Amino acid sequence: MDATTGEAEGTRRGPGQHRVRLALIPLLLAMLPSSLGTTIVATSMPTIAGELGGVAYLSWAVTSYTLAAAAAIPVWGRLGDMYGRKRWLVVAMSVFLTGSALCGLAQDMGELIAARTVQGLGGGGLAVGVMAVIGELIPPRERGRYQGMITSVMVFSMIVGPLIGGGITDSVGWRWTFLVNLPVGVLAMVLIARLVRVSSRCKKARIDYVGAVLLVACIVSFVLVVTWGGVEYAWGSGMIVALAAVSVAALAGFVHAQSRAAEPVLPPHLFRSLNFSLMSVLSFTNGFVMFGAVLYLPLYQQAVHGVSATGSGLLLLPMLGALVLVSQLSGRFVARTGRYKVLQVSGGAAMFVGTLLLSRVDTETSRLTAALFMVLLGAGMGFLGQNVMTVAQNSVVIQEVGVASAAMTLFRTLGQSVGVAVMGTLFNGRVRDVMAERADGASLPDTRLDAEGMGRLEAGMRTMYRSAVAEGVQEAFLLASSAAGLALLTALLVREVPLRTARK
Repeated sequence: MDATTGEAEGTRRGPGQHRVRLALIPLLLAMLPSSLGTTIVATSMPTIAGELGGVAYLSWAVTSYTLAAAAAIPVWGRLGDMYGRKRWLVVAMSVFLTGSALCGLAQDMGELIAARTVQGLGGGGLAVGVMAVIGELIPPRERGRYQGMITSVMVFSMIVGPLIGGGITDSVGWRWTFLVNLPVGVLAMVLIARLVRVSSRCKKARIDYVGAVLLVACIVSFVLVVTWGGVEYAWGSGMIVALAAVSVAALAGFVHAQSRAAEPVLPPHLFRSLNFSLMSVLSFTNGFVMFGAVLYLPLYQQAVHGVSATGSGLLLLPMLGALVLVSQLSGRFVARTGRYKVLQVSGGAAMFVGTLLLSRVDTETSRLTAALFMVLLGAGMGFLGQNVMTVAQNSVVIQEVGVASAAMTLFRTLGQSVGVAVMGTLFNGRVRDVMAERADGASLPDTRLDAEGMGRLEAGMRTMYRSAVAEGVQEAFLLASSAAGLALLTALLVREVPLRTARK
Protein backbone atom coordinates (compact mmCIF):
# COMPACT_ATOMS: atom_id res chain seq x y z
CA MET A 1 0.00 0.00 0.00
CA ASP A 2 1.52 3.33 -1.07
CA ALA A 3 1.56 6.49 0.97
CA THR A 4 -1.37 8.07 -0.83
CA THR A 5 -3.58 5.03 -0.40
CA GLY A 6 -2.55 4.66 3.23
CA GLU A 7 -3.32 8.29 3.94
CA ALA A 8 -6.70 8.05 2.31
CA GLU A 9 -7.48 4.91 4.28
CA GLY A 10 -6.46 6.66 7.46
CA THR A 11 -8.83 9.49 6.63
CA ARG A 12 -11.73 7.11 6.04
CA ARG A 13 -11.12 5.36 9.32
CA GLY A 14 -10.87 8.57 11.24
CA PRO A 15 -13.60 11.12 11.83
CA GLY A 16 -14.68 13.37 8.99
CA GLN A 17 -12.34 16.17 8.09
CA HIS A 18 -14.99 18.76 8.91
CA ARG A 19 -15.53 17.32 12.38
CA VAL A 20 -11.80 17.19 13.06
CA ARG A 21 -11.34 20.80 12.03
CA LEU A 22 -14.21 21.92 14.22
CA ALA A 23 -12.76 20.00 17.17
CA LEU A 24 -9.36 21.58 16.62
CA ILE A 25 -10.73 25.09 17.12
CA PRO A 26 -11.37 24.79 20.89
CA LEU A 27 -8.30 22.58 21.37
CA LEU A 28 -6.02 25.12 19.76
CA LEU A 29 -7.76 27.85 21.75
CA ALA A 30 -7.13 25.88 24.94
CA MET A 31 -3.42 25.86 24.11
CA LEU A 32 -3.28 29.63 24.34
CA PRO A 33 -3.74 30.04 28.12
CA SER A 34 -1.23 27.29 28.85
CA SER A 35 1.41 28.76 26.54
CA LEU A 36 0.62 32.31 27.60
CA GLY A 37 1.00 31.18 31.20
CA THR A 38 4.74 30.93 30.65
CA THR A 39 5.47 33.53 27.95
CA ILE A 40 3.19 36.45 28.76
CA VAL A 41 5.01 37.09 32.04
CA ALA A 42 8.53 36.94 30.59
CA THR A 43 8.73 40.64 29.72
CA SER A 44 6.83 41.75 32.83
CA MET A 45 8.95 39.86 35.38
CA PRO A 46 11.37 42.75 36.09
CA THR A 47 8.39 45.04 36.80
CA ILE A 48 6.67 42.40 38.94
CA ALA A 49 9.82 41.89 40.99
CA GLY A 50 10.18 45.64 41.42
CA GLU A 51 6.61 46.10 42.68
CA LEU A 52 6.31 42.99 44.84
CA GLY A 53 9.93 42.93 45.96
CA GLY A 54 12.11 39.85 46.00
CA VAL A 55 14.29 40.33 42.91
CA ALA A 56 16.36 37.38 44.15
CA TYR A 57 13.29 35.17 43.73
CA LEU A 58 12.56 36.34 40.19
CA SER A 59 13.30 32.95 38.63
CA TRP A 60 11.00 31.22 41.15
CA ALA A 61 7.98 33.02 39.75
CA VAL A 62 8.72 31.04 36.59
CA THR A 63 10.16 27.88 38.12
CA SER A 64 7.19 27.37 40.45
CA TYR A 65 4.89 27.18 37.42
CA THR A 66 7.01 24.76 35.41
CA LEU A 67 7.85 22.65 38.45
CA ALA A 68 4.19 22.20 39.39
CA ALA A 69 3.31 21.44 35.78
CA ALA A 70 6.06 18.83 35.49
CA ALA A 71 5.00 17.12 38.71
CA ALA A 72 1.33 16.98 37.69
CA ILE A 73 1.68 16.02 34.01
CA PRO A 74 1.99 12.21 34.40
CA VAL A 75 -1.05 12.11 36.69
CA TRP A 76 -3.15 14.16 34.27
CA GLY A 77 -2.11 11.89 31.40
CA ARG A 78 -3.05 8.71 33.26
CA LEU A 79 -6.38 10.18 34.43
CA GLY A 80 -7.22 11.04 30.83
CA ASP A 81 -6.39 7.53 29.60
CA MET A 82 -8.51 5.99 32.35
CA TYR A 83 -11.52 8.27 32.66
CA GLY A 84 -11.74 10.25 29.44
CA ARG A 85 -9.36 12.86 28.04
CA LYS A 86 -11.99 15.51 27.32
CA ARG A 87 -13.35 15.42 30.88
CA TRP A 88 -9.97 15.93 32.50
CA LEU A 89 -8.99 18.59 30.00
CA VAL A 90 -11.90 20.70 31.24
CA VAL A 91 -10.92 20.06 34.89
CA ALA A 92 -7.35 21.13 34.11
CA MET A 93 -8.60 24.35 32.53
CA SER A 94 -10.62 25.10 35.66
CA VAL A 95 -7.56 24.67 37.90
CA PHE A 96 -5.46 26.81 35.56
CA LEU A 97 -7.98 29.66 35.54
CA THR A 98 -8.22 29.55 39.34
CA GLY A 99 -4.45 29.93 39.56
CA SER A 100 -4.51 32.78 37.03
CA ALA A 101 -7.04 34.70 39.11
CA LEU A 102 -4.96 34.18 42.25
CA CYS A 103 -1.84 35.44 40.44
CA GLY A 104 -3.67 38.62 39.50
CA LEU A 105 -4.58 39.19 43.15
CA ALA A 106 -1.12 38.45 44.65
CA GLN A 107 0.20 41.08 47.08
CA ASP A 108 3.77 39.87 47.52
CA MET A 109 6.24 37.54 45.82
CA GLY A 110 5.38 34.66 48.16
CA GLU A 111 1.71 34.81 47.21
CA LEU A 112 2.59 35.07 43.54
CA ILE A 113 4.82 32.00 43.70
CA ALA A 114 2.08 30.03 45.48
CA ALA A 115 -0.51 31.14 42.92
CA ARG A 116 1.84 30.27 40.05
CA THR A 117 2.10 26.79 41.55
CA VAL A 118 -1.68 26.36 41.33
CA GLN A 119 -1.62 27.76 37.81
CA GLY A 120 1.15 25.31 36.88
CA LEU A 121 -0.83 22.34 38.16
CA GLY A 122 -3.61 23.21 35.73
CA GLY A 123 -1.18 24.19 32.98
CA GLY A 124 0.37 20.73 33.06
CA GLY A 125 -3.04 19.18 32.53
CA LEU A 126 -3.76 21.53 29.63
CA ALA A 127 -0.46 20.79 27.91
CA VAL A 128 -0.86 17.01 28.01
CA GLY A 129 -4.65 17.02 27.63
CA VAL A 130 -4.72 18.97 24.37
CA MET A 131 -1.99 16.87 22.77
CA ALA A 132 -3.60 13.60 23.92
CA VAL A 133 -7.00 14.55 22.47
CA ILE A 134 -5.36 15.56 19.19
CA GLY A 135 -3.48 12.27 19.22
CA GLU A 136 -6.79 10.43 19.58
CA LEU A 137 -8.48 12.41 16.82
CA ILE A 138 -5.75 12.37 14.16
CA PRO A 139 -3.43 9.50 13.04
CA PRO A 140 0.32 10.26 13.18
CA ARG A 141 0.79 10.38 9.38
CA GLU A 142 -2.20 12.69 8.91
CA ARG A 143 -1.03 14.78 11.83
CA GLY A 144 1.60 16.28 9.58
CA ARG A 145 -1.18 18.21 7.82
CA TYR A 146 -2.17 19.83 11.08
CA GLN A 147 1.30 20.01 12.61
CA GLY A 148 2.00 23.48 11.29
CA MET A 149 -1.36 24.66 12.61
CA ILE A 150 -0.77 23.14 16.03
CA THR A 151 2.76 24.50 16.32
CA SER A 152 1.73 27.87 14.93
CA VAL A 153 -0.83 28.34 17.68
CA MET A 154 1.74 27.42 20.30
CA VAL A 155 4.28 29.77 18.77
CA PHE A 156 1.65 32.45 18.19
CA SER A 157 1.15 32.49 21.94
CA MET A 158 4.92 32.71 22.34
CA ILE A 159 4.99 35.69 19.98
CA VAL A 160 2.00 37.57 21.34
CA GLY A 161 2.80 36.54 24.92
CA PRO A 162 5.85 38.77 25.33
CA LEU A 163 4.16 41.51 23.27
CA ILE A 164 0.91 41.37 25.22
CA GLY A 165 2.82 41.03 28.48
CA GLY A 166 4.97 44.05 27.71
CA GLY A 167 2.07 46.12 26.39
CA ILE A 168 -0.21 45.29 29.32
CA THR A 169 2.58 45.95 31.82
CA ASP A 170 3.40 49.31 30.25
CA SER A 171 -0.25 50.38 29.99
CA VAL A 172 -2.61 48.90 32.59
CA GLY A 173 -0.31 46.97 34.92
CA TRP A 174 1.22 43.52 35.17
CA ARG A 175 -1.75 41.92 36.99
CA TRP A 176 -3.71 41.80 33.77
CA THR A 177 -1.04 39.60 32.21
CA PHE A 178 -2.62 36.85 34.31
CA LEU A 179 -6.25 37.95 34.28
CA VAL A 180 -6.33 38.02 30.46
CA ASN A 181 -6.32 34.21 30.56
CA LEU A 182 -9.80 34.11 32.10
CA PRO A 183 -12.00 35.03 29.10
CA VAL A 184 -9.92 32.91 26.71
CA GLY A 185 -10.10 29.90 29.02
CA VAL A 186 -13.83 30.16 29.61
CA LEU A 187 -14.52 30.37 25.87
CA ALA A 188 -12.28 27.34 25.26
CA MET A 189 -14.16 25.28 27.87
CA VAL A 190 -17.53 26.10 26.32
CA LEU A 191 -16.34 25.16 22.83
CA ILE A 192 -14.66 21.95 24.03
CA ALA A 193 -17.93 20.83 25.60
CA ARG A 194 -19.83 21.45 22.36
CA LEU A 195 -17.42 20.49 19.59
CA VAL A 196 -14.96 17.84 20.81
CA ARG A 197 -16.16 14.25 20.42
CA VAL A 198 -13.77 11.63 21.76
CA SER A 199 -14.09 8.47 23.83
CA SER A 200 -15.47 8.98 27.34
CA ARG A 201 -13.90 5.75 28.60
CA CYS A 202 -14.20 4.96 32.26
CA LYS A 203 -12.30 1.82 33.14
CA LYS A 204 -11.90 0.51 36.64
CA ALA A 205 -8.34 1.07 37.74
CA ARG A 206 -6.40 2.70 40.53
CA ILE A 207 -4.15 5.71 40.20
CA ASP A 208 -0.56 4.92 41.11
CA TYR A 209 -0.42 7.40 43.97
CA VAL A 210 2.83 5.99 45.34
CA GLY A 211 4.54 6.44 42.00
CA ALA A 212 3.09 9.93 41.61
CA VAL A 213 4.33 11.04 45.05
CA LEU A 214 7.79 9.59 44.45
CA LEU A 215 8.00 11.30 41.05
CA VAL A 216 7.00 14.64 42.57
CA ALA A 217 9.60 14.20 45.33
CA CYS A 218 12.29 13.38 42.76
CA ILE A 219 11.47 16.35 40.52
CA VAL A 220 11.05 18.92 43.30
CA SER A 221 14.24 17.96 45.14
CA PHE A 222 16.25 17.85 41.92
CA VAL A 223 15.11 21.29 40.78
CA LEU A 224 15.84 22.66 44.26
CA VAL A 225 19.37 21.27 44.02
CA VAL A 226 20.08 23.00 40.70
CA THR A 227 18.31 26.19 41.85
CA TRP A 228 19.87 26.59 45.30
CA GLY A 229 23.24 24.98 44.65
CA GLY A 230 26.01 27.59 44.61
CA VAL A 231 23.51 30.42 45.29
CA GLU A 232 21.50 29.93 48.48
CA TYR A 233 23.74 27.10 49.72
CA ALA A 234 27.22 25.86 48.91
CA TRP A 235 27.30 22.78 46.67
CA GLY A 236 28.77 20.71 49.49
CA SER A 237 26.38 21.96 52.16
CA GLY A 238 24.15 19.64 54.15
CA MET A 239 20.99 21.01 52.52
CA ILE A 240 22.16 20.39 48.95
CA VAL A 241 23.56 16.95 49.78
CA ALA A 242 20.31 16.00 51.55
CA LEU A 243 18.16 17.20 48.62
CA ALA A 244 20.35 15.30 46.15
CA ALA A 245 20.02 12.17 48.26
CA VAL A 246 16.23 12.56 48.39
CA SER A 247 16.12 12.98 44.62
CA VAL A 248 18.18 9.86 43.96
CA ALA A 249 16.27 7.79 46.51
CA ALA A 250 12.90 8.98 45.14
CA LEU A 251 14.00 8.14 41.61
CA ALA A 252 15.04 4.65 42.63
CA GLY A 253 11.76 4.17 44.48
CA PHE A 254 9.79 5.48 41.51
CA VAL A 255 11.45 3.06 39.09
CA HIS A 256 10.74 0.18 41.47
CA ALA A 257 7.13 1.29 41.99
CA GLN A 258 6.50 1.53 38.24
CA SER A 259 7.64 -2.05 37.72
CA ARG A 260 5.05 -3.29 40.25
CA ALA A 261 2.08 -0.96 39.73
CA ALA A 262 -0.99 -2.22 37.85
CA GLU A 263 -1.52 1.24 36.29
CA PRO A 264 1.90 2.95 36.46
CA VAL A 265 2.16 6.69 36.05
CA LEU A 266 4.95 6.24 33.53
CA PRO A 267 4.96 2.62 32.20
CA PRO A 268 8.55 1.33 31.95
CA HIS A 269 7.81 -0.66 28.80
CA LEU A 270 7.40 2.55 26.82
CA PHE A 271 11.13 3.13 27.05
CA ARG A 272 11.87 -0.19 25.36
CA SER A 273 11.17 1.69 22.15
CA LEU A 274 14.40 3.39 21.09
CA ASN A 275 12.58 6.22 19.37
CA PHE A 276 10.39 6.88 22.40
CA SER A 277 13.45 7.14 24.63
CA LEU A 278 15.20 9.41 22.14
CA MET A 279 12.13 11.64 21.87
CA SER A 280 12.18 11.99 25.65
CA VAL A 281 15.71 13.39 25.45
CA LEU A 282 14.78 15.71 22.58
CA SER A 283 11.75 16.98 24.52
CA PHE A 284 13.94 17.74 27.52
CA THR A 285 16.64 19.56 25.56
CA ASN A 286 14.16 21.50 23.44
CA GLY A 287 12.35 22.74 26.56
CA PHE A 288 15.68 23.55 28.20
CA VAL A 289 16.83 25.76 25.34
CA MET A 290 13.50 27.31 24.33
CA PHE A 291 12.39 28.50 27.73
CA GLY A 292 15.81 29.83 28.63
CA ALA A 293 15.82 31.88 25.43
CA VAL A 294 12.33 33.27 26.00
CA LEU A 295 13.22 34.31 29.56
CA TYR A 296 16.79 35.61 29.24
CA LEU A 297 16.77 37.29 25.82
CA PRO A 298 14.17 39.90 26.93
CA LEU A 299 16.21 40.47 30.09
CA TYR A 300 19.30 41.04 27.92
CA GLN A 301 17.44 43.48 25.66
CA GLN A 302 15.99 45.46 28.58
CA ALA A 303 19.17 45.70 30.64
CA VAL A 304 21.83 45.95 27.91
CA HIS A 305 19.99 47.82 25.14
CA GLY A 306 17.62 49.75 27.40
CA VAL A 307 14.41 48.81 25.58
CA SER A 308 10.98 48.73 27.19
CA ALA A 309 9.10 45.58 28.16
CA THR A 310 7.07 45.84 24.94
CA GLY A 311 10.20 46.46 22.90
CA SER A 312 11.96 43.40 24.30
CA GLY A 313 8.95 41.32 23.26
CA LEU A 314 9.13 42.71 19.74
CA LEU A 315 12.82 41.85 19.56
CA LEU A 316 11.92 38.17 20.05
CA LEU A 317 10.00 38.16 16.78
CA PRO A 318 12.94 37.03 14.59
CA MET A 319 13.36 33.86 16.66
CA LEU A 320 9.67 33.09 17.02
CA GLY A 321 8.84 34.02 13.43
CA ALA A 322 11.50 31.60 12.17
CA LEU A 323 10.09 28.95 14.49
CA VAL A 324 6.58 29.36 13.01
CA LEU A 325 7.74 29.33 9.38
CA VAL A 326 9.98 26.30 9.78
CA SER A 327 7.28 24.45 11.73
CA GLN A 328 4.81 25.01 8.89
CA LEU A 329 7.23 23.80 6.24
CA SER A 330 8.42 20.79 8.24
CA GLY A 331 4.81 19.75 8.94
CA ARG A 332 4.02 19.69 5.25
CA PHE A 333 7.24 17.80 4.55
CA VAL A 334 6.34 15.07 7.06
CA ALA A 335 2.79 14.77 5.71
CA ARG A 336 4.05 14.44 2.13
CA THR A 337 7.03 12.14 2.66
CA GLY A 338 6.58 10.50 6.08
CA ARG A 339 10.23 11.34 6.84
CA TYR A 340 11.25 13.14 9.98
CA LYS A 341 14.81 12.21 10.99
CA VAL A 342 16.41 14.69 8.60
CA LEU A 343 14.30 17.44 10.19
CA GLN A 344 15.31 16.48 13.72
CA VAL A 345 19.00 16.35 12.81
CA SER A 346 18.72 19.73 11.09
CA GLY A 347 16.93 21.10 14.13
CA GLY A 348 19.59 19.89 16.54
CA ALA A 349 22.37 21.36 14.38
CA ALA A 350 20.69 24.76 13.94
CA MET A 351 19.83 24.98 17.63
CA PHE A 352 23.42 24.13 18.60
CA VAL A 353 24.95 26.78 16.34
CA GLY A 354 22.34 29.37 17.34
CA THR A 355 22.91 28.96 21.08
CA LEU A 356 26.68 28.97 20.58
CA LEU A 357 26.47 32.27 18.71
CA LEU A 358 24.18 33.76 21.37
CA SER A 359 26.76 32.84 24.00
CA ARG A 360 28.99 35.47 22.33
CA VAL A 361 26.65 38.47 22.64
CA ASP A 362 27.91 41.44 24.67
CA THR A 363 27.26 45.14 25.15
CA GLU A 364 28.63 45.87 21.66
CA THR A 365 26.49 43.31 19.82
CA SER A 366 24.04 45.08 17.52
CA ARG A 367 20.34 44.26 17.51
CA LEU A 368 20.61 43.07 13.91
CA THR A 369 23.38 40.61 14.76
CA ALA A 370 21.48 39.29 17.76
CA ALA A 371 18.36 38.97 15.59
CA LEU A 372 20.23 36.82 13.05
CA PHE A 373 21.45 34.54 15.82
CA MET A 374 17.88 34.26 17.11
CA VAL A 375 16.58 33.36 13.63
CA LEU A 376 18.95 30.40 13.53
CA LEU A 377 17.90 29.29 17.01
CA GLY A 378 14.21 29.64 16.13
CA ALA A 379 14.66 27.58 12.97
CA GLY A 380 16.28 24.81 14.99
CA MET A 381 13.42 24.69 17.47
CA GLY A 382 10.94 24.74 14.59
CA PHE A 383 12.50 21.67 12.98
CA LEU A 384 12.01 19.78 16.24
CA GLY A 385 8.76 21.11 17.73
CA GLN A 386 5.76 18.93 17.08
CA ASN A 387 7.83 16.29 15.25
CA VAL A 388 9.00 15.02 18.62
CA MET A 389 5.45 14.51 19.92
CA THR A 390 4.34 12.88 16.65
CA VAL A 391 7.14 10.31 16.67
CA ALA A 392 6.57 9.54 20.37
CA GLN A 393 2.85 8.98 19.85
CA ASN A 394 3.63 6.82 16.84
CA SER A 395 5.79 4.61 19.06
CA VAL A 396 2.90 3.46 21.29
CA VAL A 397 -0.53 1.90 20.85
CA ILE A 398 -3.52 4.25 20.70
CA GLN A 399 -4.60 3.27 24.22
CA GLU A 400 -1.39 4.78 25.57
CA VAL A 401 -1.35 7.98 23.54
CA GLY A 402 -2.29 9.92 26.68
CA VAL A 403 0.54 8.62 28.81
CA ALA A 404 2.98 8.98 25.88
CA SER A 405 1.88 12.59 25.42
CA ALA A 406 2.23 13.10 29.16
CA ALA A 407 5.76 11.70 29.09
CA MET A 408 6.84 14.04 26.29
CA THR A 409 5.20 17.01 27.97
CA LEU A 410 6.79 16.00 31.27
CA PHE A 411 10.29 15.87 29.82
CA ARG A 412 9.80 19.15 27.97
CA THR A 413 8.47 20.85 31.10
CA LEU A 414 11.20 19.32 33.23
CA GLY A 415 13.69 20.66 30.71
CA GLN A 416 12.13 24.09 31.10
CA SER A 417 12.33 23.88 34.90
CA VAL A 418 15.92 22.68 34.96
CA GLY A 419 16.91 25.09 32.19
CA VAL A 420 15.49 28.13 33.98
CA ALA A 421 16.97 27.02 37.30
CA VAL A 422 20.48 26.21 36.07
CA MET A 423 20.68 29.10 33.62
CA GLY A 424 19.36 31.35 36.36
CA THR A 425 22.02 30.10 38.76
CA LEU A 426 24.79 30.77 36.24
CA PHE A 427 23.33 34.13 35.25
CA ASN A 428 22.84 35.40 38.81
CA GLY A 429 26.23 34.11 39.90
CA ARG A 430 28.03 35.80 37.02
CA VAL A 431 26.20 39.10 37.50
CA ARG A 432 27.04 39.05 41.21
CA ASP A 433 30.71 38.23 40.57
CA VAL A 434 31.16 40.91 37.90
CA MET A 435 29.52 43.55 40.06
CA ALA A 436 31.73 42.58 43.00
CA GLU A 437 34.86 42.75 40.84
CA ARG A 438 34.12 46.03 39.07
CA ALA A 439 32.13 47.97 41.67
CA ASP A 440 34.47 47.40 44.61
CA GLY A 441 31.87 45.24 46.32
CA ALA A 442 29.04 47.73 45.77
CA SER A 443 25.68 46.06 45.22
CA LEU A 444 22.99 47.00 42.76
CA PRO A 445 20.53 49.49 44.28
CA ASP A 446 17.03 48.28 45.06
CA THR A 447 15.47 49.24 41.74
CA ARG A 448 13.43 47.67 39.00
CA LEU A 449 15.50 45.93 36.37
CA ASP A 450 13.45 47.18 33.41
CA ALA A 451 14.37 50.14 31.20
CA GLU A 452 12.83 52.67 33.61
CA GLY A 453 14.75 51.26 36.56
CA MET A 454 17.99 51.13 34.59
CA GLY A 455 17.54 54.80 33.71
CA ARG A 456 17.51 55.72 37.41
CA LEU A 457 20.92 54.18 38.03
CA GLU A 458 24.04 56.31 38.26
CA ALA A 459 25.90 56.24 34.93
CA GLY A 460 28.89 54.28 36.17
CA MET A 461 26.74 51.70 37.93
CA ARG A 462 24.52 51.37 34.87
CA THR A 463 27.53 50.66 32.63
CA MET A 464 28.85 48.02 35.01
CA TYR A 465 25.46 46.39 35.34
CA ARG A 466 24.96 46.27 31.56
CA SER A 467 28.28 44.51 31.24
CA ALA A 468 27.45 42.13 34.07
CA VAL A 469 24.11 41.18 32.50
CA ALA A 470 25.76 40.59 29.12
CA GLU A 471 28.31 38.27 30.70
CA GLY A 472 25.57 36.50 32.63
CA VAL A 473 23.65 35.88 29.42
CA GLN A 474 26.81 34.53 27.80
CA GLU A 475 27.17 31.99 30.62
CA ALA A 476 23.52 30.97 30.33
CA PHE A 477 23.63 30.38 26.58
CA LEU A 478 26.93 28.55 26.76
CA LEU A 479 25.13 26.05 28.97
CA ALA A 480 22.21 26.02 26.53
CA SER A 481 24.61 25.14 23.71
CA SER A 482 25.58 22.01 25.64
CA ALA A 483 21.92 20.97 25.78
CA ALA A 484 21.55 21.72 22.07
CA GLY A 485 24.63 19.61 21.32
CA LEU A 486 23.02 16.72 23.18
CA ALA A 487 19.90 17.21 21.05
CA LEU A 488 21.97 16.94 17.88
CA LEU A 489 23.67 13.72 19.01
CA THR A 490 20.29 12.28 20.02
CA ALA A 491 18.69 13.11 16.67
CA LEU A 492 21.47 11.26 14.85
CA LEU A 493 20.40 8.04 16.62
CA VAL A 494 16.71 8.24 15.62
CA ARG A 495 15.30 5.40 13.50
CA GLU A 496 13.06 6.31 10.57
CA VAL A 497 10.03 4.17 11.59
CA PRO A 498 7.03 4.66 9.24
CA LEU A 499 4.24 6.77 10.69
CA ARG A 500 0.84 5.13 11.16
CA THR A 501 -1.84 6.16 8.69
CA ALA A 502 -4.81 5.05 10.85
CA ARG A 503 -5.99 5.95 14.33
CA LYS A 504 -5.40 2.44 15.71
